[in-house]
Amino acid sequence: MTTSTADPHHGGPQNGLVDGEFLLTAEDFRKIAHILHSHAGISLHEGKAALVYSRLAKRLRALGMRSFREYCRLIDGVDGVDERQAMTAALTTNVTRFFREPHHFDHLRDQIMPELAARARAGGRVRLWSAACSNGQEPYSMAITVLSALPEAADLDVRILATDIDPNMVAEGKAGLYREDAVAPIPLDLRRRWLEKAPGGEGRWSVAPALRQLVSFRELNLIGDWPMRGRFDVIFCRNVVIYFDEPTQERIWQRFASVMSPPATLYIGHSERVAGPAASLFETSGLTTYRLRRA
Repeated sequence: MTTSTADPHHGGPQNGLVDGEFLLTAEDFRKIAHILHSHAGISLHEGKAALVYSRLAKRLRALGMRSFREYCRLIDGVDGVDERQAMTAALTTNVTRFFREPHHFDHLRDQIMPELAARARAGGRVRLWSAACSNGQEPYSMAITVLSALPEAADLDVRILATDIDPNMVAEGKAGLYREDAVAPIPLDLRRRWLEKAPGGEGRWSVAPALRQLVSFRELNLIGDWPMRGRFDVIFCRNVVIYFDEPTQERIWQRFASVMSPPATLYIGHSERVAGPAASLFETSGLTTYRLRRA
């Protein structure tokens, strides 16, 4: 809804995109969208104005600001690094659960892990990457799947990298503590084997040491630098690139290919597809599952 309101910093009526205590103009929205795209690769159209307002109004209150224009000056300035990160975290939807899209974990266990387990047992290196790990439920699901096929994985050269742009999510993943309802999707036998009741009650579960040993959490921006030097055998990047425009998606697919060892496997979200020139680098090997073609 477009309304007319007054901005105390501009001294006159302005057209706001959303009704509320703070003025959010089209110019403010474009600035926020531009900075978010530059920082995180996420594309926003004006139809998301209400979402942007509701998520960021809390930041304005916390900072004691009176308008989005003032907020834009902060995030666009040299002193806005921390707030750009906070803005990205606020505008990022962290929807996750253990064994989400279970067919991927079935495929990993049945089709991929036999070969990787044999390699690891022969002294070889095995690496998996959860490229948008949220609060850790995806990489720990990967770890449970790996351990189901290779119980001694933690003692071999097998590791899972878990990265996310949001440092709060990375911290939660490192903590490895989850409510009863969060662990409900984990089959009971696996839950009893690989998780334990957290001390102090409160109905929380803690991931077992074997899972923690397999998974390393790091903060990483997918459109930024990737400091990893080794190549990956498996990459999970699900329900993330749908927030990117097509050129950014294309760059991400190509970058994934560049850090994978053929015939490595890429798992993506149910509404995503590897398309464009990058499609020639992969072949379909299952539902939203791709295998890197050999050169």
